[in-house]
Amino acid sequence: MYRIFIISIYLGLVLPAAPANAQKKDRLEPKPAILRLIDGNLRQAVNQYKVLMSRTPTDRMPKTYYVNGDKPETSETGWWTSGFYPGTLFYLYEFSRDTALLHEAQRRLTLLEKEQYNKGTHDLGFMMYCSFGNGLRLLNTPQYKDILLTSARSLSTRFHPAVGCIKSWDSKPWHYPVIIDNMMNLELLFWATHESGDSSFYKIAVTHANTTMRNHYRPDYSSFHVVDYDSITGDILAKKTAQGYADSSAWARGQAWGLYGYTVMYRSTHDPKYLAHAQHIAHFILTNPNLPADKIPVWDYNAPAFPAPLRDASAAAIMASALIELSHYVQPDIARGYLDVAEQIIVNLSSNGYKPVVGANGGFILRHSVGHFPAHTEIDVPLTYADYYFVEAMLRYKELALKN
Repeated sequence: MYRIFIISIYLGLVLPAAPANAQKKDRLEPKPAILRLIDGNLRQAVNQYKVLMSRTPTDRMPKTYYVNGDKPETSETGWWTSGFYPGTLFYLYEFSRDTALLHEAQRRLTLLEKEQYNKGTHDLGFMMYCSFGNGLRLLNTPQYKDILLTSARSLSTRFHPAVGCIKSWDSKPWHYPVIIDNMMNLELLFWATHESGDSSFYKIAVTHANTTMRNHYRPDYSSFHVVDYDSITGDILAKKTAQGYADSSAWARGQAWGLYGYTVMYRSTHDPKYLAHAQHIAHFILTNPNLPADKIPVWDYNAPAFPAPLRDASAAAIMASALIELSHYVQPDIARGYLDVAEQIIVNLSSNGYKPVVGANGGFILRHSVGHFPAHTEIDVPLTYADYYFVEAMLRYKELALKN
């Protein structure tokens, strides 16, 4: 009886009725011109992903594309981005009801299914929730629920109570590294709490978020990329970067991961400290003197000004999606400001500079993302997660019209 009572408390925290301030979002009016732009973008994206379908081997997942040599790059399903392609297919099917996209998504899930047992990665939220989660939401397939629960259990094995975080990498020279990206994998655990009644998933997610909030963030609410811990004592050994310009810099996609992740934390718990933290992150990003006027970030906010640093469309797309959701939970004047930025990002990513014509760009929706600049990989190329969050942001914006 005690266990049932405790679980009911956790379930109440995970999915209670919407808080009163969430209803203030209904006062926001989406702009008809942007809705028309989005519909055109999504129709084009449907056709573009049919090109990507035709160019992707049946046993692989798309990863990126290099215009020089017209060269696509693919991955095995164990790569961290493997869930974004089927996830985007599901989003585009939701918009278009084009069964060619649905059938392609289902075929790719059969490849991905084995990753539910993968205990060697922290990225099962990206891999499985973005793919099977969207499939379950749209199709209500019981098998998908079982796969997601197994995935959540696999992810949970990477949590260490002494550290209070899910371990990111197993590679040397790191001891117990935790990256800010990991905030994005917690949504799977909240879902698993609700579906299973097992509060251990919830406890892991909250503990990880609290530890990350305490140790990753600087006084200005920018985030380190990596915090390395002692796995025995939980002491901090180092605060570093792997994909940013410098250990002390603000890697743009990492700031976007944090913004999105703590917005999800508030949605999942309704704890006001997470809402406050998400707003602080938003303030850091949106008032940063190195954020370009068009709101498409450079790859690192502290990258040298000369030569001009590359833009990262993936960071912009993640920001736009997060800001649209965050606008649900704040006062109308603040919400309007967040939505204005999201609109700017959507409009600017829709320009010819970022969005190619159908048939170009290897079938990807967006150009000009930066994967791992210090490693000289995936620099100024299309990326599956840029496409995923751009489509998600546009669908979220369309939902505003349905609620007004």
